[in-house]
Amino acid sequence: MMKWSVIQKLRALFILVLAVLFTNAVVSHSTTMQLVHNRQLVTSAQEIITQVQTLLTTLNNAETAQRNYLITINTNNLATYLQASQQIDSNIQILKQLTQSQQNHQWVAVLEQRITDRLNILQAEVVVLQKQGFDAVRQLLLSHQQQMLSNDIPKFIQESLAGEQKILQQHNQQLQATSRKSMATFLLAAVIDFLLVALLYDLLWRYIKRLQQTELNLRQSENRLRAIIDAEPECLKLIARDGTLLEINASGLAMLELENAETLIGQPVTATILPEYREAFVSLHERVCQGYKGTLEYEIVGSKGTRRWLETHAVPLHNEADGTFLHLAVTRDITKRQQAEQKIREQAALLDVATDAIVVRNIHNQILFWNQGAQGVYGWKAEEALGKNVVDLLYKDSSPQLQDAFLTVLRIGEWRGELQQITKDRKEIIVESRWTLMRDSQNQPKSILSVSTEITQKKQLEAQLLRSQRLESIGTLAGGIAHDLNNVLAPVLMSVELLRMKLPDQQSQRILQTLESNVKRGANLLKQVLSFARGIEGKKTIVQVRLLIQEIEQIVQQTFPKSITCQVDLPANLWYVSGNTTELHQVLMNLVVNARDAMVEGGILKISAENVVIDEKSTQINIDAQVGPYIAISVSDTGTGIPPEIQERIFEPFFTTKEVGKGTGVGLSTAIGIIKNHDGFVNVNSEVNQGTKFTVYLPALSDRTQPLHTPEIAAPKGNGELILLVDDEAAILEITKSSLEKHNYQVLTASNGVEAVAIYAQHQQQISVVLLDMMMPLMDGAIAIRKLQTINPHVKIIALSGLLSPQNIKEVTDMGVSAFLSKPCTSNELLQTIARIKVLSCE
Repeated sequence: MMKWSVIQKLRALFILVLAVLFTNAVVSHSTTMQLVHNRQLVTSAQEIITQVQTLLTTLNNAETAQRNYLITINTNNLATYLQASQQIDSNIQILKQLTQSQQNHQWVAVLEQRITDRLNILQAEVVVLQKQGFDAVRQLLLSHQQQMLSNDIPKFIQESLAGEQKILQQHNQQLQATSRKSMATFLLAAVIDFLLVALLYDLLWRYIKRLQQTELNLRQSENRLRAIIDAEPECLKLIARDGTLLEINASGLAMLELENAETLIGQPVTATILPEYREAFVSLHERVCQGYKGTLEYEIVGSKGTRRWLETHAVPLHNEADGTFLHLAVTRDITKRQQAEQKIREQAALLDVATDAIVVRNIHNQILFWNQGAQGVYGWKAEEALGKNVVDLLYKDSSPQLQDAFLTVLRIGEWRGELQQITKDRKEIIVESRWTLMRDSQNQPKSILSVSTEITQKKQLEAQLLRSQRLESIGTLAGGIAHDLNNVLAPVLMSVELLRMKLPDQQSQRILQTLESNVKRGANLLKQVLSFARGIEGKKTIVQVRLLIQEIEQIVQQTFPKSITCQVDLPANLWYVSGNTTELHQVLMNLVVNARDAMVEGGILKISAENVVIDEKSTQINIDAQVGPYIAISVSDTGTGIPPEIQERIFEPFFTTKEVGKGTGVGLSTAIGIIKNHDGFVNVNSEVNQGTKFTVYLPALSDRTQPLHTPEIAAPKGNGELILLVDDEAAILEITKSSLEKHNYQVLTASNGVEAVAIYAQHQQQISVVLLDMMMPLMDGAIAIRKLQTINPHVKIIALSGLLSPQNIKEVTDMGVSAFLSKPCTSNELLQTIARIKVLSCE
């Protein structure tokens, strides 16, 4: 026969106990259910009786309140009646629910119908009272009295209650029988349970022995688990609620540079943490002991002084002993990671030091990185730019150049070029940009790194340089044109004087005077062109500002649009200034032209002048002003005005607000230069959409009386002296020769320097003066002068040119020439110069 083990016996006994318990449970359940059912029936019957009695009471209250209302018409009685009616409906519903499970519950429906009918009668009486009055309701009460007698509700309720009492008595008898049966069953089950408990005690004692052996096995298993934990490369610590260390593995000891945990166990874990991180660690510990998880990075110092960065992941560990939480920390050494992050931060700081705009964006143009240089270039801070679309932020629209750059960097990995961009304040700038495509570990496009340098000022300087070179070219061209025109005007001017001798009648003289004036005006215009192109200063004379302004007025009225009205205000006693008429004419023309351009839709152009005296107080306001008399010339318009932000730049060379092709930016800069050369200054007042007023201050002559016009001295005649005339223009040679011969001079002519040197070498004893053009083919004037001086160091030479600057004239004068004349010159100027040289040679 096979012997059962303790476990098998426990298992069999357990099954037997389960069977007994199951049987007891079934019996108990059956008995209990029967008791419960009987109890429910009794309870239900009692509740039905109670509810019926309540219903009868409420109905009586409703009738009483209704009668009181009919008699007193008191609203409180009506409210009581209505409340009782609602309570009756509620009681009927409860009664229906209580009798729903009974087989014989038709009497409830009958009762409900009778009560409903009664309530309807009561309600009808109330309505009649409210609508028809007490007399009508009294008649209705009499008619209803018979119906109330036939509808004996209390009697019906008493009969129903008697039936329910009978049912309740039956249920009580069944309940008592069931209780006696349950008691007998319980006693039998108690005996069986006692026997089973005794048997179970014996088996459990044997089982405890087995548990002791199992505990030994568990201890061995714990040791093995401890070895596994010590082999874990990360630090594992168990911390008590008071912050002291309970357990630590070998990796944790290595991080702390200790060989055993004896010195650590029971000590505060914050002892090795740097002071600046202890508060954060204590806060984390408190949260973990409350049942929350947390993570913290902090720095520690090992027993040997080594500093390490640690990252701890703290989780609460439930303590079965007292139901609190312990702190279980899994900590890893992140020193290398921190060093790498620090290196990245240092590199980022270097990127912020760069003045270039360094921007990283993903392939969807979303900004990922924005350095300080980008903030300096564009004005957007990093927190404002990060996450934004770079096209929406930095470009007015998506240009073909931008799309081409994007496609190029995706295709070949890089792109460089110039781009038009906008800043935070919507200012347009030009940047030189270098794009590099960044890829991920799968070699897929990840982001685009762009390094952009603002070159707006550089491009502006390049544009100014190009304009300067273009103006220099224009100056060279203007010089050539001026030379040719001077050669054209020179014979015309001398011919006028010859014709004036041959045509003495007044009409011819007037025509010749007009012709001479226009030729001189043309010569002055040429000098103005040269003054602008090469900086050649004109000759200063006494200028009547009144006549100058009147001439400007005439030009405005003849050439400006009719939508612009010109108003001139000049005093009768306007003083005079010393200056160059042509240059001052250029200044005023520049101002009125600018005024015209500012009045696109028309307006009023006002030119005025007045005599002013600058005192000491005024000189403190304008550093260019001097104490003394001035003439203030004002040019004002009603145009668009000049914005305040650019008023300080309007006199800068090449600065212009006009469209390309409509302005060079040199007009006002040239004007201010001319004004300063005349020792004057200018004030500007302007308001946007109101207009602009330029006031030019020019020093007035100390002698403010009108200059006397002395008659021109008659041209002196010669005594048959021989003149060598050298010029490459045949017309000049012919007219100048005729004019000299008309004034009793003999003339030899040469068309170039080589011919002139040859003729002079042959007739040097007879030649008194050499008239020499400075610009000739084969041999220019300077070389010819040196050749002639080699032949005769005392040769008298008059140099003629229409192109030489003051510096060139000084160089020619230093070469030893006797005089210099600007072309074109009049016959009288030429004869006066020859006469002066003759006088000097005699002395």
